[in-house]
Amino acid sequence: MSKLEQIQQWTAEHHASLTYLSNPKTIQYLTGFGSDPIERVLALVIFPDQDPFIFAPALEVEVIKATGWQYPVIGYLDHEDPWAMIGDQIKRRHVTPGRIALEKGQLQVARMEALAAQFTDPTFDLDITSFIEHMRLIKSADEIKKLEIAGKWDDFAFEHGFAAVQAGKTEESAVAELQYALMKEGIMEMSFGSLVQAGAHAAEPHGATNDTKFANNELVLFDLGTVYDGYISDASRTVALGTPTAKEKEIYAVCLEAQLTAQAAVKPGMTAAELDKIARDIITKAGYGEYFIHRLGHGMGMSDHEFPSIMAGNDLVLEPGMCFSIEPGIYIPGVAGVRIEDCVHVTETGSLPFTHTSKELTYVG
Repeated sequence: MSKLEQIQQWTAEHHASLTYLSNPKTIQYLTGFGSDPIERVLALVIFPDQDPFIFAPALEVEVIKATGWQYPVIGYLDHEDPWAMIGDQIKRRHVTPGRIALEKGQLQVARMEALAAQFTDPTFDLDITSFIEHMRLIKSADEIKKLEIAGKWDDFAFEHGFAAVQAGKTEESAVAELQYALMKEGIMEMSFGSLVQAGAHAAEPHGATNDTKFANNELVLFDLGTVYDGYISDASRTVALGTPTAKEKEIYAVCLEAQLTAQAAVKPGMTAAELDKIARDIITKAGYGEYFIHRLGHGMGMSDHEFPSIMAGNDLVLEPGMCFSIEPGIYIPGVAGVRIEDCVHVTETGSLPFTHTSKELTYVG
């Protein structure tokens, strides 16, 4: 059964008139067409008993056809009312929507109301998000191959990023150099904003690369990801410029032990919560538990953060083909931040990483 047929079957089993999908990543997963419509409307409409259609900006129609999409594509111009056109296309198929299934975590309220206004008293009580998350959860061999290639380019990026770290240069300059090196190889897209943080700046786990200058005798954190054929990589390394302090070396060693131990422990049958606990217990026992302030990992594939979360309270059982990050971190305000991360895929007996840059403390500059 194809992916689209699975959605059709779910739609029928839940007695929905149609399923309206608007998450660009979901549409790409189901159709092979990937695009960010920005403010424009992009939707995939799936019926339980007839062909689906894609509704898209007119400027995307030929690109969609070129992907091999065999069903109708309806394009709209910027001055046209997309919601009236979607409503018309649905009515032409002799469908009077009662229940409309949505990805509720993705569709804006204003857009849901605009869709609802095209029909007489439709209901939106069905959320297909969880079903799609579980569809995407187990990666195929082809998907894993694409993730491996993306991981190879992440290793390439680390190599060039590390070479760009010199006292007096800025975090931004290192990002510019590593991304330029990738672009010269034809890798034009990063899976998220490249993160390089020097010294105490790295104690902000969700900080942003800025004009902070590298200084001797400090740690530098890299968090990078590339995109290959719609699939991403994501990995973190922390390196030393000069000689870090004894405290910084200690937190690095603790974080490394947590990451290596957790990664080695991955196997089918254990739960996400059990894996998180393995790494967290090591950091807590060393006295740094209060500084590990996020989950151990997140799912990855076409998106850099997707289902599932590897965290306390999640009793999801790990299965072969699942892909996720293992990224313990220790962030001490005003001192330093360390994060070490590989994304892995679960195998029949353990796991394999997508990135292979050494995790031993590397000295640069």
